[in-house]
Amino acid sequence: MANLDKYRICIENLLKEYDQLPEDDGIESQLIFDREHDHYQLNNIGWQANTRICGPVLHFDIKNGKILIQHNGTEFDLADELMAMGVPKQNIVIGFHHPRQRKYTGFAVD
Repeated sequence: MANLDKYRICIENLLKEYDQLPEDDGIESQLIFDREHDHYQLNNIGWQANTRICGPVLHFDIKNGKILIQHNGTEFDLADELMAMGVPKQNIVIGFHHPRQRKYTGFAVD
């Protein structure tokens, strides 16, 4: 249970940091923390000229005691940032890689 609470705090802090990045005019960022189901997202929503913007920038889940990086729409290495926060490499899954490819990432496979 201690790891679960720690992982929730790590993810939430990381998302809050990325929420502080400069925004485009007309685009709002939204932090979504679902602690009951352990889903966490930073989404963008709004209009850029005549184009509707609506979707995740970052998406994390916690499953089976591990953090899954489900989506990374940034150029930053989120796994490294999680490890710097004290999350062991074996408890991070690069979820946007196909399950067959995960064994080559050096991180957890599921």
